[in-house]
Amino acid sequence: MTARVSSRDPHPLWQAARTLAAALNRLEYEAPVTHIYNPLDYAGRTYAEYLRRFAAPPKRVVFLGMNPGPFGMVQTGVPFGEVAAVRDWLGITVALGKPAREHPKRPIEGWACRRSEVSGRRLWQFFAQRFGTAERFFTEHFVLNYCPLAFLEASGRNRTPDKLPMATRKQLFAACDEHLRAAIRFLRPEWVIGIGDFATQRAETVLADAPIKIGKILHPSPASPAANRDWAGQAQAQLRAQRVWR
Repeated sequence: MTARVSSRDPHPLWQAARTLAAALNRLEYEAPVTHIYNPLDYAGRTYAEYLRRFAAPPKRVVFLGMNPGPFGMVQTGVPFGEVAAVRDWLGITVALGKPAREHPKRPIEGWACRRSEVSGRRLWQFFAQRFGTAERFFTEHFVLNYCPLAFLEASGRNRTPDKLPMATRKQLFAACDEHLRAAIRFLRPEWVIGIGDFATQRAETVLADAPIKIGKILHPSPASPAANRDWAGQAQAQLRAQRVWR
């Protein structure tokens, strides 16, 4: 069952997210992708609550991720949304639904999911250690994903947006680019910080004419050997070197 939010929800970023979701749902996705998860549909209530509570402009820094991980936003509807972080630090526990077609190896368990999204755990713990409370962090910061979809192969393997066929990628990027522009117009940040190479490159391309600064931090994925060596320390050093944080 899909957990939908009323179209009367007034938050401008929710309206932009629904426009993005509708555009991406109309696209056709070729092999080796067999399943598409769109948390903006089945976990829309969670994402709308995330926006309602934390997306008040202006923000000084917007952290930009790539797309949902299988045990993060795919489960909770929040970018980098590791279950414990969303439930315990962000304090969001609203009802979640399920996509119409689930991958047998990647079920949507929502709040009952016991797998930890390492990238999300590292990111939110990093912010928690510096700011203490979510409210303090979100006073000047926000976390956004470039693409809201997760792409799964028959094996259950996650396929990232940059690995999609060119024709599909072109249409996908066009819709995600427009959403990113709309989000940045609304949030009015001084900085957009790409989390990893892909997000940084999209920010540099899409926001080239915007009056903002683009920066980058190492992606916290455990698939990156560098990220497994004190990721938080490296990310903090990068932010200080770019004069995003002191």
